[in-house]
Amino acid sequence: MSQPCYHCGQPIVETGLVSRAVAGESRDFCCHGCAGACEAIYEAGLSSFYDKAEKDEARQPVPVIPKDLAMFDHDEVQGQFVDISKSVREIELMAEGIHCAACVWLIEHRLAKESGIVSAYVNFTTRRIRLKWNNNLIQLSRILQILGELGYASQPYDPQLSQQALERYNKGLLYRFAFASFAMMNIMWISISLYFGADDSEYQAFFHWVALGIATPTLLYSGQPFFIGAWQAIRGRRLGMDISISLGILTTYFYSLYVTFVPESGGSVYFDTLVDFMFFLLLGRYLESISKSKAVDATHRLMSLQPKIARQRMDDGSERFTAVRLLKAGDLVWVHPGDRVPVDGVIVEGEGHCDESMLTGESVPVHKRLGDKVSAGTHNQDGALLVEVRQVLAESALGKIIRLVEDAQASKAPIARTADRVIPWFVAVTLSLATFSLIYWWLTLNLDTAIMAATAVLIVTCPCAFGLATPMAIAVASGVAARWGVLVKNGAVLEQLSNTTHVLFDKTGTLTKGEMSVVAYQRWTDQVDEARLWSVVALLESRSSHALAKALQAFASPLGHDAPSMEGFLSLSGRGVQAQIDGQLWQAGSVGWMQSQGMPFLPESEVWLAEQANQGATSVCVSCDGVLVATIALADSLRDDAVEVVAALQARGIQVSMITGDRAAVAAVFAQQLGGISVTAEVLPEDKEAVVRSLQGDGRVVVFVGDGINDAPALVRADVGIALGSGTEVSVDSAEVVLLNNQLASVLNTIKLSTITLRTIRQNIAMSLLYNLIMVPLAVSAKLTPLMAAIGMPLSSLLVIGNAARIKSKANRK
Repeated sequence: MSQPCYHCGQPIVETGLVSRAVAGESRDFCCHGCAGACEAIYEAGLSSFYDKAEKDEARQPVPVIPKDLAMFDHDEVQGQFVDISKSVREIELMAEGIHCAACVWLIEHRLAKESGIVSAYVNFTTRRIRLKWNNNLIQLSRILQILGELGYASQPYDPQLSQQALERYNKGLLYRFAFASFAMMNIMWISISLYFGADDSEYQAFFHWVALGIATPTLLYSGQPFFIGAWQAIRGRRLGMDISISLGILTTYFYSLYVTFVPESGGSVYFDTLVDFMFFLLLGRYLESISKSKAVDATHRLMSLQPKIARQRMDDGSERFTAVRLLKAGDLVWVHPGDRVPVDGVIVEGEGHCDESMLTGESVPVHKRLGDKVSAGTHNQDGALLVEVRQVLAESALGKIIRLVEDAQASKAPIARTADRVIPWFVAVTLSLATFSLIYWWLTLNLDTAIMAATAVLIVTCPCAFGLATPMAIAVASGVAARWGVLVKNGAVLEQLSNTTHVLFDKTGTLTKGEMSVVAYQRWTDQVDEARLWSVVALLESRSSHALAKALQAFASPLGHDAPSMEGFLSLSGRGVQAQIDGQLWQAGSVGWMQSQGMPFLPESEVWLAEQANQGATSVCVSCDGVLVATIALADSLRDDAVEVVAALQARGIQVSMITGDRAAVAAVFAQQLGGISVTAEVLPEDKEAVVRSLQGDGRVVVFVGDGINDAPALVRADVGIALGSGTEVSVDSAEVVLLNNQLASVLNTIKLSTITLRTIRQNIAMSLLYNLIMVPLAVSAKLTPLMAAIGMPLSSLLVIGNAARIKSKANRK
């Protein structure tokens, strides 16, 4: 057998042998590319390159690093993936070759050593790297080269290429699994023959050699992912799960090989066991990969909403298809009926209805007209729209949503970071137990039993389930929240939310609708009938742009019956409006304006106005030729689900309070409507932050829910900040959870989801530990065969994945 390449592990053809001195020792390589890559890795102080050679390319030498990496340093190219206006930039890279927790550790620690790299985080679930670097200190091409030298071919993330890489990986696993399956079916006939008497006949040696002929190619092809991972982990001085698996496989193979060559030893061959447990290991790994893909498919569904092509209107008025990534701000695109909007923009021509449910969760289409904003991924149901481009792809609302979902899926809760620290020790204990089992049973019984016991220990104690316990649960929960129209920016938030003891709501725009509406009115004369009154009010207020005017017009228009003529309209800032209508002077405005004109008020009207003021309402007086005709009270009102949500939170044992900059009397009215919750009124923005800090000082875990710029300090200070999607950009950026559907019920649902998620994480960790507490003693005591261990190990991982997937059904029963 030819000597394998030190770098890639491939057989070296005689004519291609390249020898180099590496770290003071002579090493053999299959080509100059592998030799150069190895030298570069050692010079970088990271021989752990071999910790991560890719499964997809397990039969190929590490590819030569492309010479065109420098193109990624040009702003014109980077602008497709990052915000080039800043020196500190952030990008997502897709990397092939990440297959275990040790890979994650290697990449993160190697990049952390490089000056100019601010942070690097590897998402094990999606096999992507979130990178932040200072472009003035290090070029992106240099970072890509470092990753290439480690054995991870990386490039800026592209959804299509990422999906292709995942499909290649799964296809490679499927091929190896199919080969092992074919081998297992054939070798079972050998096992049956030996079991039913051939083991004691003159055909024993023949059957052993046939089994060897089946097991050897299976070992070399189907077992390749495990061997390469283990070999590189050893070279990188890291303990990985593939070490345990490979030791078990090789120990079984070489012992069976020894018995085959030396039949007089009296031992038994275990080629069938070897093939069987490779079959089950590959089956488990393949199902695990498929399951993980399905568990995190929320981002794939969101990505599918983004059109790749747009109908661009050219300067000459013609229309042509253009790739969305080539569009820039100011371009014009047509959106035909039935099309998805390709960009964020503003309508400059046409009108129609857009289904925005993917952004807001609202199923009712929204009427869009000239000047209205539209968002990428929304569905134009009718009418042709000409849209001026404002943002595309990653900068669009849809792109930001995808980014937030991916950030949440990639993030680690504190409980996950604890698990990450445990895994290397877990592997070390596994190897120690396997060694103990081998020595103990060899000395006390025989080598056959010792080999089987040690192999069972190595196989059964794979820490995959433990490593998957948290990331799978967070990934699934983030996807569930995204489908509700709730964006969780960081997985750690889910752990904090589950411990919530106090929810503090901002009032205006959060607990309330944030818009004025008519709550009461009173006529003070019979000289003007009600229909006439509302016709006049609707006409007067139609000319004003004031928020109160819009609310009055919306209320009055359906109640009026005629369209009187109006002339001499005058709007007086801060006071009201007036006009001559059918020869009469009509006025609508504030109480103070009417009083300043000397208009008399009845005692009953003064009492009515005082009562409305005490309830937090703003009153508008309507007069005709100096006589008070009516008074109308307008006020903000609670959101439809506010009372129900507050009551449900209190039922869960969570304290609820309200904070506002509004007057104490107004705040007290709303607090009473909400069941008498505590309220802090007339506070400044910095006071809101101080209130949150005070509650935290009392040992409470505080969730702050707000929507305005003045809420930003409190959102940041709180243990978890939740912002309504309809709020200001500042509040959304300051919050860790964003309610795109603008429904307060989502606050309650997200807290429930966090509780389910944390419970699932604890269940997963408990199941993983329980599995090992039961199976390891059985393996050490030689009560568990390697075959049973090979079946149990992937089942433990699938159990964890399946339990995480149950979050979907549990949450939907909320």
